[in-house]
Amino acid sequence: MLIDFFYTVKQAGVPVSIKEFLTLLEAMDKQVISPSLDEFYFLSRLTLVKDEAHFDKFDRAFGAYFKGIETIFEKRPEIPLEWLVKQLQRDLTPEQKAAIEKFGYDKLMDRLKQLLEEQKERHEGGSKWIGTGGVSPFGHGGYNPEGIRIGGKGGQRSAVKVWEERQYQDYDGERELGTRNIKVALRRLRRFAREGLDEELALDDTIRATASNAGYLDIRMQPERKNKIKVLMLFDVGGSMDDHIARTEELFSAARTEFKNMEFFYFHNCVYDYLWKNNRRRHAERFPTWDVLRKYTPDTKLIFVGDATMSPYEIVQPGGAVEYNNAEAGAEWLQRFTSTFPHFVWLNPEPEGLWQYRQSIALIRQLMNDRMFPLTMDGLEGAMRLLSK
Repeated sequence: MLIDFFYTVKQAGVPVSIKEFLTLLEAMDKQVISPSLDEFYFLSRLTLVKDEAHFDKFDRAFGAYFKGIETIFEKRPEIPLEWLVKQLQRDLTPEQKAAIEKFGYDKLMDRLKQLLEEQKERHEGGSKWIGTGGVSPFGHGGYNPEGIRIGGKGGQRSAVKVWEERQYQDYDGERELGTRNIKVALRRLRRFAREGLDEELALDDTIRATASNAGYLDIRMQPERKNKIKVLMLFDVGGSMDDHIARTEELFSAARTEFKNMEFFYFHNCVYDYLWKNNRRRHAERFPTWDVLRKYTPDTKLIFVGDATMSPYEIVQPGGAVEYNNAEAGAEWLQRFTSTFPHFVWLNPEPEGLWQYRQSIALIRQLMNDRMFPLTMDGLEGAMRLLSK
């Protein structure tokens, strides 16, 4: 079984060798881990992956190979698996959905605190307790337009808070551009990135031309092609952006190839008081947003990349971030970025036809002075034209 696993990891693009595979087998033979799929995951990643840049490729290969095989490992009885599975799918009518009360941010937090003190057992369905598949504002797997998701997978993408440990993956900067349209967009980016004098001395051509001209000086000129553009890209990662990983990676790869003076950072949903560059160390290696604002000169081209799909509280409310209590609203930080860097755009991978149905997108567009463009050929061309002015 593990031989096939080895080839699966290798085919996923992870540069794994026979020696590393033998190390894994030796560790298994000496029983350095218990019969747990989680422990085998960490052991195999430790022995087979030499560079953390390949963690995401390994994760996808591991998930594809071991999908549905958890039953061969010992279950831990203290973790009720049924809590992790949506067992009740509610098909609410428009009238039922319209009848659900919107608590408001402060009431949501106060009510959650009260329920945590009162509730003693698991609950499924209903409109009051923390559970699954109901219309309560607390839990997961059900419907409520302004809820606090606790565990499980979301579906409405409107949660005010998300209480679970989230793992985001870094965008792969080595991903090759897969479609002709994106390659054309790369040429647009290349044209935007080049600036300089109309002509400069072509030294090699001048030497050859002078030698061919019996030593009489024959000066040859060429257009100056220097990449002087400085680019700062801020990428939304995780949550609803998981639907757009492929196109975002293509853009990321193109930008890293084209812009020699490029810096990037990650954020989740909206920018707040810190950013990060490595999603696996985002809690340990944070970059204060104030430092980023002060580090780069005002002529830097600022490009946000995100679907702008979130609870409106995350933009306008202090403490509205889904993962922690931010002291200042996301709108304050966005305004600081647009004031510091006059040349800015927001690229949105969400289909433009859906923008009118997302209140958060309307808020972001307003904060961006309507400088939001879809992540399409026409959108990229329009954004690059605006940034080059």
